[in-house]
Amino acid sequence: MEDATLTNTMLFDFFGELLTEKQQEYYDLYHNEDLSLSEIASIAGISKQGVYDIITRAEKKLNELEQKTGIIKKWVQNKEGLLKAEELVNELKSRENSDSRIIEIADELIKVLKGEQCSL
Repeated sequence: MEDATLTNTMLFDFFGELLTEKQQEYYDLYHNEDLSLSEIASIAGISKQGVYDIITRAEKKLNELEQKTGIIKKWVQNKEGLLKAEELVNELKSRENSDSRIIEIADELIKVLKGEQCSL
């Protein structure tokens, strides 16, 4: 993943529940709500350094979890694979010589790829 903001958001979405309550709160305020360390320190009633330390520990833990599990990397690969599969199914549907059964199956495959109910 290229965008640091997207990476931080995904790390929090996938692993945030594994952080302490304070780590969750401060991480969310800093990365998702875009508050400064000073603003968070003022809200929390602690020093800016204290907020920085808590957020840094949270970031380290989230990154270690992703390094160990690779869940986000796998999720991104799966999403890309599903998009490619949908593209191929749409290409199959658009073929001039496609019979009605192929088109019906292609429509059902698209539903499956999108997580919708399949009627076959």
